[in-house]
Amino acid sequence: MPPEMEAHSEQLMDIKPARESDEMEKMKTLAVLVLLGICILKCEAIGHCEVVKAAKWAGLDGYKGYSAANYACLAYYASYYDTSLHNSPTEYGIFQINSAWWCNNSRRDNKACKIQCSALLDSNILDDIMCVKRIVQDPQGLNAWIPWKENCKGRDLSHFNC
Repeated sequence: MPPEMEAHSEQLMDIKPARESDEMEKMKTLAVLVLLGICILKCEAIGHCEVVKAAKWAGLDGYKGYSAANYACLAYYASYYDTSLHNSPTEYGIFQINSAWWCNNSRRDNKACKIQCSALLDSNILDDIMCVKRIVQDPQGLNAWIPWKENCKGRDLSHFNC
């Protein structure tokens, strides 16, 4: 190969890795956008005011000594208000209600909330709220939730009010 072509060939080879790097960055960006799009389509997050309104509607504001802000705080720390959250095999919905005690995984189950666990994964949180109301009737109350005990109990929750 003539020396001038050889030099030109080396320049092209130097450019190629940069192009591959650009292509890899584009692919990474595309992958992130696709995953974000899937989450937007799949995740159903609501705001704390919707939780407060639902809690008030269900008569939970002041029920067993807990303000509506306590339920908004619980929902925030349990699921970041994601109504479709089902990260573990036993935790469902915006409040991460446990299927071991509260919701039914099969038609044979007859757990305390008398609701299918899958029903806790939609954007209608009224059934979730009614199950929470049942759970709070037990002696542990909101102490049944570790996220509430660690992040909400005994704290100023005024920023969760609407």
